[in-house]
Amino acid sequence: MSARILVVDDIPANVKLLKAKLTAEYFDVVTASNGPQALDICGRGLCDMVLLDVMMPGMDGFEVCRRLKADPKTTHLPVIIVTALDSVQDRVAGLEAGADDFLTKPTNDLALVTRVRSLVRLKMLTDELGARAATTSQIALEPSPGPTLSGRILLVDDRASSRDRIVAGLSRDHSVTVETDPHEALFKAAEGGFDLAIVSLELTDHDGLRLCSQLRSLERTRLLPILVVDCADSEGRVIRALELGVNDYILRPIDRNELLARVRTQIRRKRYSDQLRDNVQLTIEMAITDSLTGLHNRRYLERHLSTLIGQAAGRGRPLSLLLLDIDHFKTINDTYGHLAGDAVLREFADRLRRAVRGIDLACRFGGEEFVVAMPETDVSLAVLVGERIRERISAEPFVIGEGHPAIGVTVSIGISTLTGPTDTVHSLFQRGDEALYRAKHTGRNRVVSAAA
Repeated sequence: MSARILVVDDIPANVKLLKAKLTAEYFDVVTASNGPQALDICGRGLCDMVLLDVMMPGMDGFEVCRRLKADPKTTHLPVIIVTALDSVQDRVAGLEAGADDFLTKPTNDLALVTRVRSLVRLKMLTDELGARAATTSQIALEPSPGPTLSGRILLVDDRASSRDRIVAGLSRDHSVTVETDPHEALFKAAEGGFDLAIVSLELTDHDGLRLCSQLRSLERTRLLPILVVDCADSEGRVIRALELGVNDYILRPIDRNELLARVRTQIRRKRYSDQLRDNVQLTIEMAITDSLTGLHNRRYLERHLSTLIGQAAGRGRPLSLLLLDIDHFKTINDTYGHLAGDAVLREFADRLRRAVRGIDLACRFGGEEFVVAMPETDVSLAVLVGERIRERISAEPFVIGEGHPAIGVTVSIGISTLTGPTDTVHSLFQRGDEALYRAKHTGRNRVVSAAA
């Protein structure tokens, strides 16, 4: 895993030691000796995560962390505070400043490297989502939710005293669902709706690590953040959990403020990632969908039709194409206006969608032209479907809005069918277009096949 780590410490020996450890694990390392240098490096996007000391002259590590998290350019940059401070109050202060973790010197090498890898992996996934959203749309992301963010939490713990303390610590700010059986917990998590799973690694008759592994392997739960709870002397088990993809951990005895800070961090990060994914999905849908009718657009049709032709030709199966053109559509626009024309297009698309099968691909090709690609359909069946569409369009007048009379609409349809392995998108369209031309010039409101 290639990543650039910024080590921030005013003591050269500490910097040298951390740099040696990270370089041995094939990370690139850059260094800074004070807060302003660190902020400059981070602001220019020259690192993937930060290892940050607290006790530095001028600006301490807590302030550096707060400034990083307050800046939209660096707010999602992972920060691990690595310091000689070891009190619960210091750890909570670091987490509330926005740090992703708080490690006390001298650090366990394996624990440090495992945590760095875990956060770098998460950062790279988030960066990839962010890059997709940024390059495929101009949809602006809303600011990340603030520290009062509440969420739905699934707690898996079969020890009454333990789960009662956790619920008491979280219930004021979050909705907590308790499950004592890991198998039931897995089902509940898969049903969705949770922002975080908290899993005890000290389950009585079950392996908490196995549950974490299952949550990560299932499609419906692989993105659910997991925070594990373990006893203070089980560092090896925590390291294994991080290797399995667990997002964070907390050790007993649990401090309520530390628990709340770690939970807030995970929920905030999940909401941001969800927002990125939603934006990417929306952008994809916008790229392949006609905004007026909701049907797939010409770009999607032309790409997908090539695949359908290849599959049909390779298997020796039929494939038909219907080209549809609304009759006298220009007259509708000229007489009633473009808003009325848009209403006709939307209603036409709805009737078309209801007239074809689930495996058929209905698209708006442009203007008043539509196309339906029909796998597993020979010419005789395509003609029947074409006639059904034509009848549904002409059977009932179109309502185009208040103040206008309902108007009759008809459609002309041309059909072409795959003839062999040498057929292409162009040849299929060309024959269908010729059939549509004949339908338009022999009276309209009719279906004509290229084979006729």
